[in-house]
Amino acid sequence: MNKTRLKMFFGFLTVIVSLSVCWAAAFYFTDFIYGYLHIHFNPLLTQLINSLLGFFIFGCGIALVSRFSSRQRKNHMEFFQSITDAMKQIATGDYNVNLSKISGHDNPGDPFADLIDNINYMASELGEMEQLRQEFVSNVSHEIQSPLTSISGFARALKNDKLDHDERLHYLSIIETESQRLSKISDNLLKLTYLESEHHLFETKRYRLDKQLRNIVLSCEPQWTDKNIEMDLSLEDAEIVADKELLDQVWTNLLNNAIKFTPDEGSINLSLYHEQDALIVEITDTGIGITKEEQLHLFERFYKADKARIRNASGSGLGLSIVKTIIDMHEGTIFVKSKPKEGTTFKISFGGQSPS
Repeated sequence: MNKTRLKMFFGFLTVIVSLSVCWAAAFYFTDFIYGYLHIHFNPLLTQLINSLLGFFIFGCGIALVSRFSSRQRKNHMEFFQSITDAMKQIATGDYNVNLSKISGHDNPGDPFADLIDNINYMASELGEMEQLRQEFVSNVSHEIQSPLTSISGFARALKNDKLDHDERLHYLSIIETESQRLSKISDNLLKLTYLESEHHLFETKRYRLDKQLRNIVLSCEPQWTDKNIEMDLSLEDAEIVADKELLDQVWTNLLNNAIKFTPDEGSINLSLYHEQDALIVEITDTGIGITKEEQLHLFERFYKADKARIRNASGSGLGLSIVKTIIDMHEGTIFVKSKPKEGTTFKISFGGQSPS
């Protein structure tokens, strides 16, 4: 109640001061005119003219203020309506929103400028996410469609009664291979989703990294001995604090890729060493190599470097994405150095790992 009375008092005071200013302006204006024209009126008539002129000036002032306030209110209504329309547009999935050119609110000093910038930024980010989502769905559909087409085609071929036993076994083998590829795509997608979710359990412990790498090499022995690949190990004794199960996935993926793209009689070098306060793992092969352009996209989902050269090599294009995700979770870094026909080196660095 006190605030209401105080507000009424200041309002009344404002009116009194405004009327006083207007009457004073009318008095000095008429006094100047009378003196300039040498006119003398009756004091009562002079006072009446001054009062009427004062009220006229006061009315004109009220009209100007009211018009200005109305225009400001209209601008604010148009501004908030533009924001409402933009939010509705975003809600429908159309992220092509730009509020930067709203009249009266494009000045960096405007209090609504930050709001406009944030809405534009949000729309831009959502647009990029939607584009990535569409690309992801398109890639998933493409990767799944390929094995499904093979399975469907060879299943129809098996209905032919004229097929001999060897042809039938060949078609069944292809169906089995494509089914396994489809299963691998599904498993890798689930792994990526799980790794990137907030519910993933990240369990770290201290263990011997050199022993882990030796075990991974031994588990892959059938693959590299089958191609007569020379496996060279140079492993320092080293301990690491990490999620052992996840790093098993990293080393298995990288080593399998090295074996896959290294020709018969080639060589693979696996080294582990300390560099200042970082722990370094390098996997170098004498395989087909990767161009500089392909290296820029190597860790993207579903990206396969030079599909023409690896047409017969199965893969989902998700392995290196999983590797990158796991290494990022460990706050490590991964680099690739490669030249076509000269081989590839993957260098993984984990900071803050002192020598054991």
